[in-house]
This record gives sequence, structure tokens and C-alpha cells, in this order.
Amino acid sequence: MSKLPDLEAWAIFAKVAETGSFARTAAELSLSQATVSKAISRLEARTKTVLFHRSSRHVALTANGHAALERAARILSEGLAVEAEVAEQGTSLRGAIRLSAPMSFGLARLAPVLPGFLQAHPDVELDVQFDDRAVDLVVDRFDLALRLANLEDSSLLARQLCKLQILLVGAPAYFERHGRPRHPSELARHQALQYSYARGGPNWRFRHPQHGEFTQSMRVQMQANNAEALTPALLAGLGVALQPAFLVWQELQSGALEAVMPDWQVTPIAMHILTPPGRNRPARVQALIEYLAEAFAHEPWAGVAELIGPLPD
Repeated sequence: MSKLPDLEAWAIFAKVAETGSFARTAAELSLSQATVSKAISRLEARTKTVLFHRSSRHVALTANGHAALERAARILSEGLAVEAEVAEQGTSLRGAIRLSAPMSFGLARLAPVLPGFLQAHPDVELDVQFDDRAVDLVVDRFDLALRLANLEDSSLLARQLCKLQILLVGAPAYFERHGRPRHPSELARHQALQYSYARGGPNWRFRHPQHGEFTQSMRVQMQANNAEALTPALLAGLGVALQPAFLVWQELQSGALEAVMPDWQVTPIAMHILTPPGRNRPARVQALIEYLAEAFAHEPWAGVAELIGPLPD
């Protein structure tokens, strides 16, 4: 493979041609005069030609130097332009933001709050991808991701926004037919509706403040990789499910669904905003993070815990 072009030296060459002086070029670029001289010498060695006629008082382009000047000047101007553009995007609310979010939460709760951000910042462009899998922010080139999970150690930077209570719910008519369980062991005679990515799968783990933990293996009648897809089956009285509060708070308030076993709780998960390693985020990304943190702090499902009981520690 051939060596990369010495772009820095070509930019310095263009500046020397513009100023007509090594010393003035060094001053304008905040370089030493020796650095400027060495850059020109490197180019002349690489190209095996003389680019400047030098005297004690004057620097003038040779014919070969004139031939190279137009393209070298373009290198300098393009370099200055790209740095200015990137710097502007880093400090102003302009440019693209690539965001990943889980499907159910993304459609139900994230999508409704995004128009407000776009209206406030019309020069920002959002690329939102809904996916329940844990995307790789670095490989998939995401600026940030919402993740509903208790995170393991990671090189990613995480900001916890809130905890999300997981509730054991079913339709009142279902409980009238099959009974309202008071202890996890009673769930053995119930049908389960299961979120495919739930940690533990069909082994549902509960915790009681006095009696400790209890795990019950469930018979799963239906599973889905989107928790929202379980709602119609719940409303039809086909079984019970462990659902996050943000998906069922309206049905709980209306009475369409009922939460049972309030003394036995599932360990809550947390909602995090993740960003790739490195703390220098563009201003537009930081603005979206702050906007989402504020928006989700006032979500109505945050008060569902009052209907069931406090979150466990």
C-alpha cells in the first residue's frame, strides 16, 4: 500500500504560497518556523522537486510549485471548512441524531414526546430505530439509546432516569374464573403470557419483605417479543402476565386490568439513557438527553406504584 499523502504539509505549502513567507505562515498557523520549513522539505523530498525559490528576503513558487498550488489550496480550504462544520455541529443544535429505543416503550411513550423536541429545534434531524434487542451503539453508530434493564458493567455511559415497576396483571373476569393468587406458588394453576426477552423466561421470581424470594415456573400459553402484543390476550382473559407499569397504567386505572399479589413484588427495572464511550457529546445530543429526562420525569405511569405499593429497594 502506498503512503498516505502528507495533507498537513500540503496545507502549510498553500499557506506559504499565500503569505510569501515562512515566518508569517508560522505565526498565522501558530507553528514554529522550523516546523513550516520541515513540512516544505518533506514535500520536496517526496515529490523529488523544488517547490519554492528561497532567498534571505523572499520566497517564490517554482513552476512545479505553481502547478501544485491550486490543489494544495483546495486541501487547506476544505480542511478549514470541515473543521468549522464539525465544530459548529458540536456546539449548536444542528445536525443528525441517531436514537435507538425498545419497541413497546418507544411507540407508546417515546414517540409522543419527540415532536416537541423537533419543534423547538428545527435544524435537528432524528433517526429513530425501534428494536427490543440490545443494539451495539458503537458498531451500529447510534448517538444514544433508551434501555429498560438493570445494566451490567459496560464501557457505555449510562444515566438512570427512573425505575419501572413490573406488575402481575390480568383481567378481572380471568381472576373471577381462576381465583386471585395470594402466593406465587398458586400461579402453578394459571396460564402465563410471556415477554420473550424477559430475564428468567418462564421462571417468575418474586420477593416478599418478610418471606424472602420465591420462584415459580409457569406454563406459557403465549409469548411475544413485543410486550405490548400481550395486552389484547390479557384483556380477553387468557392469562396473567408480568408487565411494566407504563404499558398497563391506563387499563389499571380504568379497571380493564387488575394487579394482584401486592405483597410479592418483582425486582423493578430501570430506564437508562446510554451513550457511547467519550464524554464530549455534541450539543444536540446533550439537548435531547436533557429533554427526555425532563419529559419522562412527569409521565403519568410513574404514579401507578401508588395503586399497588412502593417500589422495592
